[in-house]
Amino acid sequence: MAKNQRLLKVGPERVYEVLTDAGSYADWVVGAHKIRDADRSWPAVGSRLHHQVGVGPFKLNDHTEVVETKPAEKFVLHARARPFGTALVTMLLEPRGGNTSVTMTEVAGDKLSRIGINPLTDWLLHLRNVESLRRLARIAETGTVKS
Repeated sequence: MAKNQRLLKVGPERVYEVLTDAGSYADWVVGAHKIRDADRSWPAVGSRLHHQVGVGPFKLNDHTEVVETKPAEKFVLHARARPFGTALVTMLLEPRGGNTSVTMTEVAGDKLSRIGINPLTDWLLHLRNVESLRRLARIAETGTVKS
């Protein structure tokens, strides 16, 4: 399990707004290249965001599905990058004055993915998610997409 935490200098409503904006997903999620489409019901439970993931010339199309959502408190996604694996990503938002403490937890999304997401690779996920939270903070706090 990879667990990261960061304090964002905006309220939980703003953080949740960015998290649930289909268009911003590829801007803050490291490894997401572009958004191909999103279900009209996004971000309702069961809705899907269709994306392209990968690095450099190695890209593939897949989707991420909303598992649970509680406005300005919690957003849980089942992210897929098959055949490489799936992950269950939980974003918890806790108000801290006018700020928000964001806790991002990522675990294997299925039994087969436990081979790739395990205690030996958790530190790589942790490093990737440090950058994802940095990007999320930049977008939520400044509205700036690219650094």
